[in-house]
Amino acid sequence: MTSLEQIQSQLSQLLNELEEHIEFQPKQLFVIGCSTSEIAGARIGTSGAMEIAEVLYKEFSQFAKKHDIYLAFQGCEHINRAITMEYEAALTYSLEPVSVVPVKQAGGSMAAHAYTQLERPVVVEHARAHAGIDIGQTIIGMHLKEVVIPVRTSIRQIGEAIVTVARTRPKLIGGERAVYK
Repeated sequence: MTSLEQIQSQLSQLLNELEEHIEFQPKQLFVIGCSTSEIAGARIGTSGAMEIAEVLYKEFSQFAKKHDIYLAFQGCEHINRAITMEYEAALTYSLEPVSVVPVKQAGGSMAAHAYTQLERPVVVEHARAHAGIDIGQTIIGMHLKEVVIPVRTSIRQIGEAIVTVARTRPKLIGGERAVYK
C-alpha cells in the first residue's frame, strides 16, 4: 500500500500542475469525487479510510484557500452522489440543502471527513462545478458544468486509484458567422 506521505505528495504535485491548466476565478466551485478504498488498493466502497481522507482534505483545503474557490465533495451512491459543501457556497449558487449527513458507510470517507471540517457544512443534491478531480472513478461528471474538457497531468494515480481531472468552458453557440475569443 502507498504511504500517507506518498498520497499527500502525489495530490500536492497534481494540484500544482493543475494550476498550469486552469485559471480559477474567485468563488468558483471545484468538485472532488474520491474513493479512499481505491486509493488504498481495494474496490470502491469496500474499505474507506478516514486517515486518507484527512490527508487529502488538508491538501484540498490549502488549494481552495490559495485560489479562493469553494470545494464540493461528492458523496457515494448511497446518498445519490450528493455534494457536501460550505453553506456560503450553496447560498452563492442558490443550491437547496437536503437532509443527510455523510458518514463513512453512506457518503464515503472523503465527504464524511469534509462534513466534520467545514465551517457550516450542508449537503445539496446537485452542483454545476467549474472544474473537478475524480480519484478512483467515482464519476463526477453529473456535477460539472457543460462543456467538460479533460486536463492531462503527469499524475495518473493517487495511491492505487485512477485520477481524472477536468475543467469546463462556456458553450460555443451560433453558426458559421459566430465569432469566439
